[in-house]
Amino acid sequence: MTVSLETVGQAASAVYLSEHNRGRAATSCTFVEYPHYPQQQKCSSSKWTSNSHVHCPSAIWRRRSSERGLPGSSGVSQHASAVEVDKRDPFVLLPCDFVTDGLDEPSVVWSRYDLNPSTVHQRQQEGDELKDQNQLYSSRTSMKTDALKTGDLSLNLTKLHLSDSGSYTCTVRWFRMGRQRELRVTDIQLQVKVSQHASAVEVYDWDPFVLLPCNFLTDELDKPSVVWSRYDLNPSTVHQRQQEGDELKDQNQLYSSRTSMKTDALETGDLSLNLTKLHLSDSGSYTCTVRGFSRGLKKELRVMDVQLQVKERFPSWAKALLVLLVLGLLVGALLVHFRQYFMSVYQVEVDSGAESVQLPCKTTVHLPKDAKVEWRDGDNRKVHVYQNGSDQPEEQYSNYSGQTKMKRNLLKPGDLSLTLKFPRERDSNTYTCTIYNRERRSLMKKQVELKVKVYQVEVDSGAESVQLPCKTTVHLPKDAKVEWRDRYIINRKVHVYENGSDQPEQQDQVYKDRTEVKKDPLKTGDLSLTLINPTYRDTDIYTCTVYNRKEHILMEKHVELQVKVHQVEVDSGAESVQLPCKTTVHLPEDAKVVWRDRDYWKLHVYQNGSDQPEEQDSDYRGRTEMKRNLQEPGDLSLTLKYPTDWDSKTFICTVYNREGDILMEKQVELKVKVHQVEVDSGAESVQLPCKTTVHLPEDAKVVWRDRDYWKLHVYQNGSDQPEEQDSDYRGRTEMKRNLQEPGDLSLTLKYPTDWDSKTFICTVYNREGDILMEKQVELKVKVHQVEVDSGAESVQLPCKTTVHLPEDAKVVWRDRDYWKLHVYQNGSDQPEEQDSDYRGRTEMKRNLQEPGDLSLTLKYPTDWDSKTFICTVYNREGDILMEKQVELKVKVCQVEVEEGAESVQLPFRTTPDLPEDATVKWFCSDRTVHLYENRSDQPEEQHQDYKDRTEMKKDLLKTGDLSLTLKHPKETDTGKYWCGIVNKDGVILRQKTVELKVKGNIRIRSSSTDPTPLMADQSV
Repeated sequence: MTVSLETVGQAASAVYLSEHNRGRAATSCTFVEYPHYPQQQKCSSSKWTSNSHVHCPSAIWRRRSSERGLPGSSGVSQHASAVEVDKRDPFVLLPCDFVTDGLDEPSVVWSRYDLNPSTVHQRQQEGDELKDQNQLYSSRTSMKTDALKTGDLSLNLTKLHLSDSGSYTCTVRWFRMGRQRELRVTDIQLQVKVSQHASAVEVYDWDPFVLLPCNFLTDELDKPSVVWSRYDLNPSTVHQRQQEGDELKDQNQLYSSRTSMKTDALETGDLSLNLTKLHLSDSGSYTCTVRGFSRGLKKELRVMDVQLQVKERFPSWAKALLVLLVLGLLVGALLVHFRQYFMSVYQVEVDSGAESVQLPCKTTVHLPKDAKVEWRDGDNRKVHVYQNGSDQPEEQYSNYSGQTKMKRNLLKPGDLSLTLKFPRERDSNTYTCTIYNRERRSLMKKQVELKVKVYQVEVDSGAESVQLPCKTTVHLPKDAKVEWRDRYIINRKVHVYENGSDQPEQQDQVYKDRTEVKKDPLKTGDLSLTLINPTYRDTDIYTCTVYNRKEHILMEKHVELQVKVHQVEVDSGAESVQLPCKTTVHLPEDAKVVWRDRDYWKLHVYQNGSDQPEEQDSDYRGRTEMKRNLQEPGDLSLTLKYPTDWDSKTFICTVYNREGDILMEKQVELKVKVHQVEVDSGAESVQLPCKTTVHLPEDAKVVWRDRDYWKLHVYQNGSDQPEEQDSDYRGRTEMKRNLQEPGDLSLTLKYPTDWDSKTFICTVYNREGDILMEKQVELKVKVHQVEVDSGAESVQLPCKTTVHLPEDAKVVWRDRDYWKLHVYQNGSDQPEEQDSDYRGRTEMKRNLQEPGDLSLTLKYPTDWDSKTFICTVYNREGDILMEKQVELKVKVCQVEVEEGAESVQLPFRTTPDLPEDATVKWFCSDRTVHLYENRSDQPEEQHQDYKDRTEMKKDLLKTGDLSLTLKHPKETDTGKYWCGIVNKDGVILRQKTVELKVKGNIRIRSSSTDPTPLMADQSV
């Protein structure tokens, strides 16, 4: 580097324009904030600019693409960023900005290449195009309606899951000169987390038990388990629960026979730990950790930290009060004063649809006549109020009107429990019973946690019907109204029964002629609903509500319906797969059978005793087959030929009568497994397998394509057709001959790189262009990874070959943005071709033409060098002879210290005897932390936040110890610190990044359930 630290900001624009005028343009137009000068920005090409937006013409992309032999079809470099979000957040926005003005037929695709299919969301000029969308994201993604006009291509993702964590790619596509072009604009690393919570619980050693709260739903994890730990102990395990039950072989013996969890903890998500026989030594920090597998990867989530404090039975102040108690003084006041010894959260569980549930609250204390009893829910709304010997309904929140009841004569020692009628799912809450005296001071308080369970029903897709149960023993009035609703968007009406009969005119169109209730439901109390022909779209929570004539709710019950979809799995390249659909019902002769995919494209239509190919979508033409005599009870299964991973989706078989009413419907989910091949970057070649046992016609045409439909290889009329091949693959592929004989259509791909990590498709056509067979192969090219510490003197990027290279071969090392690190040609280095960022920092061995070592030594690596580097060898014609990639990760030194410490050291030690006129500068963001220049410190250049707080050692240039001591570190000092050594010519000699974290003294006391003991009598 030749730009000094002091002038880099002012010279930024000039540097960029100079490079641009020389024709050296960046691959990507995405700009990122440079970490040390936030007022400036740094292009992903490592060239400075002060502009906030730069237009990148396609000619610039083509220039960079052509340097590696690309046809100008796709951008290579991309801007990467990371987004963290909590699972409980309503949505997350993945940013992507790119102006598409001037592009023909622009579109944007958001992808996750670790999934199959990889499409998360696609937007075209006409609107969203979601036929290839991965079903994991169905109904959860959206973009602005004017995205392609404004350039705001950000993706909105809702209903977050832990499995949404991954790398998302925003790609823009368009057409130019009749060919599709593509630019990979940005990569977003999304991390969906469960926020860690901290709470504090205080309890006394005479209490029978304590409950340490932890709540987390594990339904998204495979093989879930939960571990409670105390990391100050050895072993640290307090309690462990797996799906099979408790696993206590690693339990610390201090907790033997003293811990327990609910039997259904992993099913309900209530992972709270019950600890009995309390000791003072139980005081400490307890951690609740959930473990499991997601998408084959092991996950571990630290859900909750609980600080438990077990206090002595009688502290000194309590003993003084006990003396007064012995003397018989203030007995009542003491009972009130010790209220915190007795409080806890009582838990009650009840089924949705039960007639009532009791929330217990009892006391042995005699309450004053003018006491007031208030029940409130977790949102502080009044559930029930009792005062002056009677209920006070006018103070009650409207949702609870007519739903609550308390006993009379409540003020005598006894029962303050509340009866809640017809509990509903939304009544799951924490309720608090509080008693006040006339001065509105609390005399006692108790909490009850209510959980209303939803009844669950499961049925197979294609079943004739399913019953959603709802029964009651309560006598219902004759004029009552029964209403079934779903939860879809606006709570659609599923079925209405009123005035002694069904009311189909009130029913939503989706459920027309598909529902049924028994006769005289109000008389029998059986309000169950029969749903005919359930499909996967009917998976929902349904609510049965009974109203009186005044529209007051008499009862309500929830039922959760899960419609299971039949799953079929097949290998890509198989000749065919059967999608099963069978029925025992006799179908009418004029019935119509329609098979559709999830996007409602028709696979196959059968009517009037024959197939109807003219109604079939072109993608499936010639690929489907059904049996005849479908009207006989039996088999409506469909055979799908040559399945590919694009066929991995849900298919629906629907049977209609002549009026168009659905007689039956069934879904089948097909998963087509793609063959996977793995190879190291730099390998001489890799084989993409494609074999068949079918005899192919002599005039068959074999076409290998990549996922973007660029042609790798074409074979026809007994020979290869290189003129049809895309330039990226020219000279890099090879196929065997005599392909018509049943056997091997495999393709050999030479010099694979990680850009070749994609899905390839082998398709065989007959002379009419019909597909005879198709197979997909997913290639993963592994990039060699090298790791080094920031501040190291050098690192080697390995590249070795066993091939003998010609004498006039040219070796070029580039970074991922195609800036040249090092060029070797004609027996010597070519520093004039080297990018200024790397000048003087690289070194290669000589005699490279001998089979052996093309490795590159990179001096003084920093975290900016964390990227992928490419070593390419060309012959004199410019053809690639070999190529290998190396991913370098420069680890940033991390230092952690507690706030309040006297000092912390940011370490940086390098070679001794540095130039005496060198300048050493430590800075964080745009602030100068410490400057050493002209053989002394320069405190006047220091930012005021660091005044009198920094110190460097004497003779630092002589010893090479450039470490910085920061005194009295504060939490606001947390951040990345960069140290650079510059000689008098402005050349950076050494540099290092140190990440400092100053931990604040956080004292948290909070909990979703109040840990204060139950029935706490508060002193007045």
